[in-house]
Amino acid sequence: MTGNGKIPLNSLKAYAAAESRTKGRTYPEPTHPYRGEFQRDRDRVIHSTAFRRLVYKTQVFVNHEGDHYRTRLTHSLEVAQIGRTVALSLGLNEQLVEAICLAHDLGHTPFGHAGQSALNRCMKPFGGFEHNLQSLRVVDELEEKYAQFPGLNLTYETREGILKHCSKRNARQLGELGERFLQRRHPGLEAQLANIVDEIAYNNHDVDDGLRAGLLTEEELSAVDLFREKYEQVRDRNKNIGRRVLIHETVRAMIDEVVTDLVNNTRDALEENMPADIEAVRSSPQLLVSLSDSTYARHRALKNFLHDSLYRHERVQAMSNKAHDVVSGLFECYMSDIHAMPKQHAGRAAQWESETGDMGRARAVADYVAGMTDRYAYSAYRRLVDPDFKIEKG
Repeated sequence: MTGNGKIPLNSLKAYAAAESRTKGRTYPEPTHPYRGEFQRDRDRVIHSTAFRRLVYKTQVFVNHEGDHYRTRLTHSLEVAQIGRTVALSLGLNEQLVEAICLAHDLGHTPFGHAGQSALNRCMKPFGGFEHNLQSLRVVDELEEKYAQFPGLNLTYETREGILKHCSKRNARQLGELGERFLQRRHPGLEAQLANIVDEIAYNNHDVDDGLRAGLLTEEELSAVDLFREKYEQVRDRNKNIGRRVLIHETVRAMIDEVVTDLVNNTRDALEENMPADIEAVRSSPQLLVSLSDSTYARHRALKNFLHDSLYRHERVQAMSNKAHDVVSGLFECYMSDIHAMPKQHAGRAAQWESETGDMGRARAVADYVAGMTDRYAYSAYRRLVDPDFKIEKG
């Protein structure tokens, strides 16, 4: 880095995202004297209200189940750490990767995937709910920090990375940002990287949390080649190792294998295709950041195991059912009476309803519910819907 905090162009590969070639911000701003554009994006994400709330948003386990399980915040930090490592090794823009990784879950609902599923079901008559699109709404519209513009006014490249998936119907409303979904083009390498390291992080760290919670056992996980091989290697090299350290070292070795393959396979793809710049990356017929076929198969086998054995575990399902009740109940409550929401949100719902009818009202309610933390949603549900409701086990 230079003395002014900006990454010099000549330290990046030609196909990396460079600040000198950014597509810019929706609302033009003067450059900062010693911070680069993607660094400013990262800083704005970190200082956002939505980012702070991630500490009380579920990854898999609800907060009350223990202090050591991952939350959306710790997950985002772990994704960013892996992403920076890979970006640096490939000559990509490390600061852009970090900004995308830290922002990618800002639109997630309380109670993880259960909350997202419930809110999507509630919003079906009003266009549905997509958490990637919600993350974009957070940074484009919902954060209120600056006098000159709504949202965080992030660069195009960071916003491109946040929007991993998008329906064609919604893409048509996003202008240039939605074009790649309509034209079947790819995002830049930094966005591709953030997407895959997100999967790597939650795949491996859910193993750690599942074992810690007692929902998985080492014997069950040994049906997965990647786990069994690393577990046996660590155990055989360290005869007197404790279980906690053995699990940590196993997960660490699993991540290292997959990330090393990602670096090597992506480097080979870049050398073979030699994209001239980021636009060549976007128009490439294939994703250039990827795992080899053999490692992807091992990674996928672990993902499938977690889907069947952890995410569908009866204890997780029981909690998911309660989470569904909370999110659905709150949505119905606020749709019936927008004034049950704080004044600011009630006012937004009334304004949007006057412009677009029930669609606007529902979107304002969904924005409010999606922004809640687990514990705030639980408290609101007990206050407004069922004072005897308990989300705790038993």
